[in-house]
Amino acid sequence: MADLYQERSSNLTKTWALMAGFFIVVIAIGWVISAYYGNPGILYGAVIFSVLMNVGSFWFSDKVVLSMTHAKPATREAHFDLYTVTENLSITAGLPMPKLYVIDDPAPNAFATGRDEKHAVVAATTGLLSMLNRTELEGVIAHELSHVKNRDMLVMTVAVVLAGFVAIIADIFLRMSLFGGNRDDNGKAGAILAVLAIVAAILAPIAAQLIQLAISRKREFLADASGALLTRYPEGLASALQKISGYGAPMKSASHATAHLFIANPFGRTAGQFINKLFATHPPVEERVKALLGKGE
Repeated sequence: MADLYQERSSNLTKTWALMAGFFIVVIAIGWVISAYYGNPGILYGAVIFSVLMNVGSFWFSDKVVLSMTHAKPATREAHFDLYTVTENLSITAGLPMPKLYVIDDPAPNAFATGRDEKHAVVAATTGLLSMLNRTELEGVIAHELSHVKNRDMLVMTVAVVLAGFVAIIADIFLRMSLFGGNRDDNGKAGAILAVLAIVAAILAPIAAQLIQLAISRKREFLADASGALLTRYPEGLASALQKISGYGAPMKSASHATAHLFIANPFGRTAGQFINKLFATHPPVEERVKALLGKGE
């Protein structure tokens, strides 16, 4: 068990360090673009905009996600197993009971969101609730509660906001370049800044997306392990993951903006193997099952 706690601590530290470095990259991009145009206001505007987006996402991310996924509140009477399983596991984990939502979608999936333990939300699709038995449902809910316990939701939200922010900045710069902005051309120095700005604008969104995906993959392995520890029965989650991945078809409300929040890829098996593994928001189910059942290296 000590190894699990060490792994959780190590991953959380690495993630926060990664996010701190990413903030520096965002500021650096703003500086390069502002220097290229000789306008420090661009840098100040980028910093202010970034802060506002982070504050907004912190307070309203759960409402935005629920709206995007068309989730509806769940009740104890209508969704008894979901409610009682979550209630029991919340007590075991020492967490407040999260708000429960259901998504009317035949594709089996689930996610957790919210800014902290007191404002957590867990949502499941109707397909998941009809497909899994109670033991498997416990495994899935334990996985989602582990995301809450490990404070993954805030980290994932910040990653999404930063990735989107960098993409917006890059798009603005490229548009300004196409239509000719007020550049402070300065011979060779101006040319170097121009090259750096173009490279930053093109590569930054790619780097932002890869960082977001890397964080998501680490979090899924960690939540799997923490969920198995919570239920003391890793076979339940392993079986649930196999059933979920076996469905294959995408969710009706699948979105790239929220894909990383779900327990499994909401787009199903729709991409080539190499590209899918490189850009997927989740590690392969086979690897997760092996890790749960202790069949890995």
